[in-house]
Amino acid sequence: MHLINTKITSCIDRYLEGFQHLLFPTICLQCSQELSRFEKHICAFCWDKLQRTYFESYEGASDMDQLFWGRMELTETFALYYFEKEKPIQEILHALKYQFKAPLGRHFGETMGKAILNSQKYKRIEALIPVPIHAQKRFVRGYNQSELLAEGMAKILELPVLLEAVEKKANNMSQTGKNRFLRWDNASEQFCLGKTPVSYRHIAIVDDVITTGSTLEAMAQLLRTKYPNLQISLLSFAIAK
Repeated sequence: MHLINTKITSCIDRYLEGFQHLLFPTICLQCSQELSRFEKHICAFCWDKLQRTYFESYEGASDMDQLFWGRMELTETFALYYFEKEKPIQEILHALKYQFKAPLGRHFGETMGKAILNSQKYKRIEALIPVPIHAQKRFVRGYNQSELLAEGMAKILELPVLLEAVEKKANNMSQTGKNRFLRWDNASEQFCLGKTPVSYRHIAIVDDVITTGSTLEAMAQLLRTKYPNLQISLLSFAIAK
């Protein structure tokens, strides 16, 4: 009887889902075409337009590894896609940050998690730390996109998310137009250690997009002031090409 009830419930759920999709069709974030019931946020055609990095399969140094050479010691790095201006990835990230697309962030985080789930390079990561944003910016935006990515990854990788290990202490101005050294100087003054201690050997900092890497560098250096033996990896949705 329980099995019959389960099948009936499943059939009703599928019917209601299809009926809801008929009444309120969802459209692709990129091309505005109607999505099928099996697609989320972005259609398969637009997903294919995004340029994957496949860093999780690299045996040698990736572009992201090389970006941080001579700046700090990292255990592993990963970015899912390359970021280029005037490309679909720019509109997707803009929507994630400024168009109140919280479910999109978790979905992207799950996609990131699935990409590295079976890669041995990331098996030793024990916890995730999203790049924090200032409380004022969070209030205006409604969420922290890096935190959403971390939540999505945590669901797939079954890892804890440390939300108060590092805090943003100032609502800094845009980094656009600054060179790497000015960006690092600006970023290094924006963070402070939070009230949650880091009781893990290996953590990963999670961000949405990496350009110069100054923000992540500043966070990593800050964590190392208190935890000098901490292994740190960097995980991002995209990296500038």
